[in-house]
Amino acid sequence: MQNHFDLFHLPQRFALDMTALDNAYHEVQNQVHPDKFINAPEAERRVAMQWATRANEAYQTLKSPFKRAAYLCELNGVDLQTESNTAMPRDFLMQQMEWREALEDAKAAKDVAELNKLDSALRALRKTEIAQIGKMLDAHDFTQAAQGVRQLMFLEKFSEEIAHIFETIES
Repeated sequence: MQNHFDLFHLPQRFALDMTALDNAYHEVQNQVHPDKFINAPEAERRVAMQWATRANEAYQTLKSPFKRAAYLCELNGVDLQTESNTAMPRDFLMQQMEWREALEDAKAAKDVAELNKLDSALRALRKTEIAQIGKMLDAHDFTQAAQGVRQLMFLEKFSEEIAHIFETIES
């Protein structure tokens, strides 16, 4: 079975041309869109739907830096061990604890300015982390990249928590 990169005829690297990804996705979608198979036999319609679904999943994976990094690690035989390996560098854990405290304080006080400050710091760290992971992946250092992906997973979850708190305060 083709991997996501092969499906879109893109190089198997972290650094991707997003315009090329978009164009390749639309090209595949145009070929397999279910509307083109409306008068086709049931089996052909089903296959077209499966391809369209697979193209959507592949596109969503490659479009997201976090998902693309995790996918590249897995493609190259590195199990992210997201359930079993929660070991993180001490500095990262200390930062997480400080942010958690600040988040709880901001939530209790409904302090939007503090939430914005946390969100900005988190975005900056995510951007740096993604750049480092990308360099490791494109240098084929998949084991080190996997550690970065696990850290990024924590950052993604924390970002979702901040967004949720924004929603509860604003509603």
